[in-house]
Parts: sequence; C-alpha cells; structure tokens
Amino acid sequence: MFARIRHLLQQFFSRSRTINNEPINKVSLIVIILIDIFILINVFTGLDDISRWHLAPTQAYPCYADWQRYQTRTDSNKNYDIIRRSFPYYPQQPSLQQTYQQAEEGHLGKVSETCLNYASYQDKINTSSNQQISKTIDQKQASISKLEQSNSTIRAQYDSTLLEKIAGQNREQSINLVGAEKAKQQLDQNNREISTLKTDISKLKNELLTKPESASFLAFLKDENRFKQVEAGYRQASFWYPSIQLAFQSLFLLPLIFVALSIHRIAQRRGYGLIALISWHLLVIFFIPLILKIFEFLQIGAIFQFIVDVISALLGGLLFLVSYVYILLIPLVGFGLIKFFQKVVFNPKVQAAGRVQKSRCLRCARRLQPGDPHCPHCGYYQYAECSNCHELTYKHLPYCKQCGYSQESSHL
Repeated sequence: MFARIRHLLQQFFSRSRTINNEPINKVSLIVIILIDIFILINVFTGLDDISRWHLAPTQAYPCYADWQRYQTRTDSNKNYDIIRRSFPYYPQQPSLQQTYQQAEEGHLGKVSETCLNYASYQDKINTSSNQQISKTIDQKQASISKLEQSNSTIRAQYDSTLLEKIAGQNREQSINLVGAEKAKQQLDQNNREISTLKTDISKLKNELLTKPESASFLAFLKDENRFKQVEAGYRQASFWYPSIQLAFQSLFLLPLIFVALSIHRIAQRRGYGLIALISWHLLVIFFIPLILKIFEFLQIGAIFQFIVDVISALLGGLLFLVSYVYILLIPLVGFGLIKFFQKVVFNPKVQAAGRVQKSRCLRCARRLQPGDPHCPHCGYYQYAECSNCHELTYKHLPYCKQCGYSQESSHL
C-alpha cells in the first residue's frame, strides 16, 4: 500500500518537473509556477461567481430575517420600529419590492411571493406625511437626549454646589455655573419638558401605527401561518443551497478537467513534452479546488446535516460525535477512492490492452518500434517471462502471447 502511494507520488513529481523525462530548467519552472498561480486565482474567482448564480436563501426569502426579529421581540416599541424601517435612509432609494426583485436579475431562482407581498405592504407606508411624522418623532427624541444630557451635567454640579454652600463659600468663588436653587429650578423645568416631549412622541407613534397602511402591514406581519411557510421554505433552501453550490462549481470545473486530461493524453502519445507538462499542471490546478469544495460540502452540506440529524435523534445533544463519524468516514471514503482509481481508472491491466494494440509503451504511452524491449522515452521494460513456456510475453495482459497460458493464475 505504502509502496504504491510512494510510486504515485514519484510519478506525480516526475510529471510536474520533466519534459520528455528530462528535468526543466529553473527559469522555466518559475514561469510555469507563475502561470499556475494566475490560473488558480482565476479558477477560484470563477468558482465564487458561479456559486452565487443561484439565489441564496437570504435572497430568495429576504423578509425572513425581519419577520423572525419581529416575532422574537417582546417590547412595546417593536411595531413602531418595524414601521420605521419602511422609510428610506437616503432620497431616490428604490422601493423595497424593487430591491427584492433586483436579486432575480442574472440569477437562477425566484424571490418568495410572500416576501414580495411583504415589501408591497411596507412600501405603502412610505408616504410624505408618514415620513414627516417620523422626522418629528426623531427631532423630539433628539431634544429629549439634549435635555437629559443637560440634567446629567446639572446634577454633577449640584452636589458640589451644596458642599460649597455648607462650607459657607462665597458665590463669587464658586467653580459652578449656577447655584443650588437655580439648578433645582432648571432640573424641574427640563423634566417637565421631557415629560411633554414623551407624551407628544407617544401620540405621534400612535398616529403612525393607526394609519390604514400601517395597520394593514402589521396585520400581514402577524399572520403566522403565512410566515411559517416562509420559515419552512427558508430552512429547506438553506439545507439544499450547499449542494446546489457544489453542483454549479462542479459544472464549472469538470469541463476544464476533461479538456486538460484529453490534451495531456494526446500530448503524451504524440511526444509533445511541453504541452504534456503544462496540461498536467493545469489538471492538478483544476483538481485542487474541486477537492477543497467537496471537503467544504462535507462539512456544511446535506450529508453533514443528515449525520447531525441522525445523531441528534439517537443520542440527543452529543453532537461532538459528528467529529468521530467524520474521522472514521473520511479515511474510508479516501481508501475507496484510491481503490477505484487504481482498479478502474489507472489500472495498468486495463491500459495495457489498448497500448499494446497501438504499439505504445505500457507505462508512458509513447509510440514504440515493433520489438522494442525497452521504451526509449522512459526506459520501461515491456515484457515478462511466462511461467508456463518461459517465453517473453507482454506485461499486465491476462494471457501469454506464445502459449496462451493464463498469466493471472501464475501469480496466485
């Protein structure tokens, strides 16, 4: 097993640093590495772009976060706060419904119809009269903040003023702006103004909340059955989104891998050393992101969620056992992949039949002259001794070309 892995690594590095089995110079190697880095950056850029081709759950259900936040709040201001969000932060801002619909442009998928209706109700609140009420509330709230800050300053000075008065210090020698009596009067006046402003704000908020468009929006928002469907759709979209991303990323990478692999094989057969080297590097570069994305999917995708659900159902909150499952599962999957590639994709016995028919080297697939015992390109010896007739026959083929005896039975 380890000898086979070591042999594969030797072949990998040999293909990455040689042209026609001759090592390339350092300058050429640096140029190839720079090309690799440039292409790798562009591959990851393309993967990032195509992974966002399909609408994300937050784009397909953009109202879900606001609704969830509204449902979890228990304070008395939650109705006003969500109405306040209907007003734009800057002039000429597109409507909320237009903003939701813009997410569909250039993307696959549709925005939830319920969220579009939600945006439509919220956009109806955005009128000039309602905006003016909101601005008035903000101005009065700013006035309250100033008065409270003034009260805080007066109280800080009030204590030292009393101490000065107890000590019998003259008013002219005081470091405070106002005396104790005047400070008390100012505090009372500020508190009365604050109380009046809070009453005005409460009336304005009630006026805004009782507007027909506001009442319709709040009634729509409180329809739990409608938004339970949004929640279910959002959770389902979140479950499948990593799988959709991996599918699109594979769609981007697999044609590149197929083209690079085809060019590499053609270049090897025809002896185009430089093309074979570059295509080999490209093949490795295209495989790196694919492997990374597969492992990323295993950590957050549907398989991971399935394992979490199974462990949660069987063992409750012992979710750390997911790590044990992955520690055992990933090596088994890797072992299976190695076996698959060794037995099916890169099996010397499978490759040998086609190469012998085309008079090519059993190892490097370069063209040979009839009867060549060794490959002039890689030095590989093409024949083996038959255990029955002791004549030379081709390696890796199941039967002797001289006597027809099974070569597989001779190795049992």
